[in-house]
Amino acid sequence: MLRTRSSGAAQSRCHGFTPPVARARWCYPIDMSLAPFPFDSNDYVQLLDALKERIRGSRLRAALAVNEELVLLYWGIGRDILERQDSAGWGAKIVDRLAADLKRDFPEMTGFSPRNLKYMRALAEAFPDREIVQQVIAQLPWGHAISLLETVKDPAQRIWYGEQAREHGWSRKVLAHQIGSDLFARQGKAITNFARTLPAPQSDLAQALIKDPYSFDFLGLGPDISERELERSLLDHLRSLILELGKGFAFVGNQYHLEVGGQDYYLDLLFYHLQLRCFVVVELKIEDFKPEFAGKMNFYLSAVDDLLRHADDAPTIGIILCQGKNAVVVEYALRDSAKPMGVAEYRLSGALPISLQAALPTADDLAREFPLMSLVRLRIDIERELRSLAQDEGITSERPLPLNELVQQSEAVRSLPSARDFMRIVRSLHSAAHGVDVAPDEAELANEAGARFLAEIRDYRANR
Repeated sequence: MLRTRSSGAAQSRCHGFTPPVARARWCYPIDMSLAPFPFDSNDYVQLLDALKERIRGSRLRAALAVNEELVLLYWGIGRDILERQDSAGWGAKIVDRLAADLKRDFPEMTGFSPRNLKYMRALAEAFPDREIVQQVIAQLPWGHAISLLETVKDPAQRIWYGEQAREHGWSRKVLAHQIGSDLFARQGKAITNFARTLPAPQSDLAQALIKDPYSFDFLGLGPDISERELERSLLDHLRSLILELGKGFAFVGNQYHLEVGGQDYYLDLLFYHLQLRCFVVVELKIEDFKPEFAGKMNFYLSAVDDLLRHADDAPTIGIILCQGKNAVVVEYALRDSAKPMGVAEYRLSGALPISLQAALPTADDLAREFPLMSLVRLRIDIERELRSLAQDEGITSERPLPLNELVQQSEAVRSLPSARDFMRIVRSLHSAAHGVDVAPDEAELANEAGARFLAEIRDYRANR
């Protein structure tokens, strides 16, 4: 019961009326147990959002710090192995011996397989400078470092791809794609007039951003296409297009309408670049470069500067993408242009004939079925390894044992670091093997856990 009726809020409560949230705080001194807390107030929501953001940031920094420490540890181990092999003449067997001893003394830690120790040695050999490792490689996940070691042979290119992956936040798959498409050789190679038409800081940055050729392999198109088909296909794969264009490109529109002198004009693709602070007009051509393409682009750039460009924006840039070009013709066409533009080629992958395309599974079919096929194959490989291990250890059974019992019967397998995680995904493996759908995130988790478990079994059998 309320002890006073001196306030309006208190009187309202005595008459059975619940005051609005905005007035709830006036009830606290009287009887806090009866007053609703304003969980939907702006102050509380702002506090909650700020705390969540701080927690996320702290978790990210902690994860990055752990990753950096781990990669530096791996580099140090690899350096020590290299030094001992050079100074004491130790052979390759030292890696196998170290792997066995380290796994015995640190059973809770993964990553001490002979294969991984060889990667550590390769890391120390490829990057002898610890400062480079700390600034670049240690800022990337260990899987990225392995990709750099396996696929990039030139030391300068390794560092360049590492810096790009760190700066742009590439996943391992994106890093592999950029290496496979030879981004290092393509970056900044387009023929442009930027040095003459843009101020020095912006001209250098703009030149570095323009590739030649652009790789549109993700489209799966052949050479016999129309400009509209090329444009439509690029829009259908807009995420891949943005990735190929590079960091900073924000999509504004396609067939972007401009009205000049009472006439209608349409830009193939219009972007805004967040670092250059300018619009970027992209024109698509399904033929080799012609001088008149530069004249048309010059007109478009003037129109965008007049109609769209803000006072704080830098001059609009044009990119003409063609199937081919003659460098001399391009140089002449751009020489006297007052507007900044560049010319580059694009590369398409060959397409199958329509008659064969109809027999292939669709992208949706593959997206749905491939994770399940991977799980089925993974289950077969794991079961084969477990049965072979049981035979090696002389373990017999009167009946064929299911997968989970195969794990339980071997003390060595049960003690593997990922054994517990594997037991959690056995049901997913069974479902896939019996044709039952598995959710995409569940399939991805099962593939990762199963692959780790399979690798550990093979490592254990190889080192017995």
